[in-house]
Order: sequence, then structure tokens, then C-alpha cells
Amino acid sequence: MARIIDTTEKNLIGHKVKQLRKKHHMSQKELSEKLETYAVYICRGSISRIEDQSRTVTDIELYAISKIFQISIEELFD
Repeated sequence: MARIIDTTEKNLIGHKVKQLRKKHHMSQKELSEKLETYAVYICRGSISRIEDQSRTVTDIELYAISKIFQISIEELFD
């Protein structure tokens, strides 16, 4: 069965995560550490891969990212 989205990008929010992280003057390591407070363990390297869209993002990760940046999950897709 073919993938629904047949592209090399593995998520739709990477660019928005990077934009929000920089807007909040946060390093990838700092974002990783904040995610740990939600029991979401993503290393700095995986944050980089999310941002360059080469790593998928789970629903739990979406939830935690939205909470950290105090936005709705839907806003991550803008």
C-alpha cells in the first residue's frame, strides 16, 4: 500500500517548531529539556530532525510542544 503523503518530509510542523523555538530564544537542547517535564524524551539531535522534517512526530509530542509554546496543536500546522 502506498503512503498517503508521498514525499520525503516526515512531518508538517518542523518549520513551525523551529520558528517558535527561535522566537522564544530557546536552543534545541533547552526545548529537549522542557519536553522532559512532560515526560517526552526527545534528544537535541531528534529536535533537529523534527525541524528539518526528517523525523516523524507523535501525538504525545505534538501535545507537549503545543503546551511549551502555549499554543493550540492546530497552530503548529499554520
